[in-house]
Amino acid sequence: MKIRITNYFKHQTNAAPLAVFRIFFGLLMFVSILRFWSKGWIHSLYIDPVFHFSYYGFEWVKPLGIFTYLLFLICGIAAFLVAIGYKYRLSILVFFLSFTYIELMDKTTYLNHYYFVSVVSFIMLFLPCNAQFSMDAISRKKSYKMVPNWTIDSLKLMLGIVYLYAGLTKINSDWLIKAMPLKLWLKSKYDLPFVGQTIMQQEWFHFFMSWGGMFYDLSIPFLLIFKKTRSFAFFLVVVFHIVTRILFPIGMFPYIMILSTIIFFDAKVHLRILACIERILQIFKIKTRALNKPIIQIEHYKVRKLSKSIILVFLLIQLFIPWRYLLYPGELFWNEQGYRFSWRVMLIEKKGNSVFKIVNSKTNSFFYVNNNDFLSDVQQKQMSFQPDMILEYGQYLGNHFKNQGHQNMAVFVESYVSLNGRLSQQFIDPSANLMELKDTFKHKHWINPLHDEIKGF
Repeated sequence: MKIRITNYFKHQTNAAPLAVFRIFFGLLMFVSILRFWSKGWIHSLYIDPVFHFSYYGFEWVKPLGIFTYLLFLICGIAAFLVAIGYKYRLSILVFFLSFTYIELMDKTTYLNHYYFVSVVSFIMLFLPCNAQFSMDAISRKKSYKMVPNWTIDSLKLMLGIVYLYAGLTKINSDWLIKAMPLKLWLKSKYDLPFVGQTIMQQEWFHFFMSWGGMFYDLSIPFLLIFKKTRSFAFFLVVVFHIVTRILFPIGMFPYIMILSTIIFFDAKVHLRILACIERILQIFKIKTRALNKPIIQIEHYKVRKLSKSIILVFLLIQLFIPWRYLLYPGELFWNEQGYRFSWRVMLIEKKGNSVFKIVNSKTNSFFYVNNNDFLSDVQQKQMSFQPDMILEYGQYLGNHFKNQGHQNMAVFVESYVSLNGRLSQQFIDPSANLMELKDTFKHKHWINPLHDEIKGF
């Protein structure tokens, strides 16, 4: 067994898949930053709000005011430099740090694919993605033909983890037995041409999409691994993500997943892609002679043992993190303790209404807060059904009014939430003074239990 593992880590393969992955990843991230900027989201999400929700342990990460634009500019430039492979190590480090900082600025904007980008860019820190077809290779006049096979397999494994957990988490009674929440979302697509008022309203279609989505996520990594089924699997990937892009507003995620899964193909495919990229550059009259200049080709790229160890530990962490929800009692979809960072994709539809009551604990005088004075519409929506955000906002309100001169502050919330089409019920214990609570990794006893049971993962 030990010999097999040793031989595996010695095995070499062509570096072309890493080059293609680097180019597509960098370009997609560059376009994502431009898209975010052009839609005005930098200002509306990070500058306009007077309050921002923080991740536990990262309370120090805050928007930088008008300099937030500079942060996005740095991130966009770094993404482009990653794509062309210029000073790759520094570029991917700057991208990882700037993008992750952006992600941590406000918990309101959490999305699985933002987390995926941070995770992948961290792995890329330790991979020789600039071994060939890069500005670095041109400047050093040295190109590496071969890289350790595990460097490519580490990206495949990360993609496999995403798909497998996305599939496993769909094995629950809401998704498979009730077709929730897809039934709610698909019915709302009545304005789609041809299918909106026909197929989208059919119950059999809701179940077909639910069961199909589960089988797709569980099977696609294995179909991509084997050469005989790889082309068919990639066809499914393209169709699946195009359909989800049409049906749901999930931004760049479908394109990220489509282009990322190309890494499962053999090096011959990636070499053809690199040749195609070179022809495209020539069409736009971008000089590519440097790519054709005689470059010293070294057979093998040696990766440091420390890099291998870091990636191995990191991937193991990614395997275990999604299971942390087992440490908490109660219904995960309801209390969301252990929900984030676990590749649970589109599993819940929650709507809530949270009204905050500021009380003088000595005189019992009180008043209610108008959330519009402190939160954007997006922040209000997300806060209304996420317990840690309710607590954080309640404590912010308490400190805000305390600084205005109010004394003997106590903050209570009247919160009602609906989960996956169920009737709404009281979410937070109305007698819990939010000023006396702490947000920790311990079970949040002040969340009322769900009056139902969801079986499965």
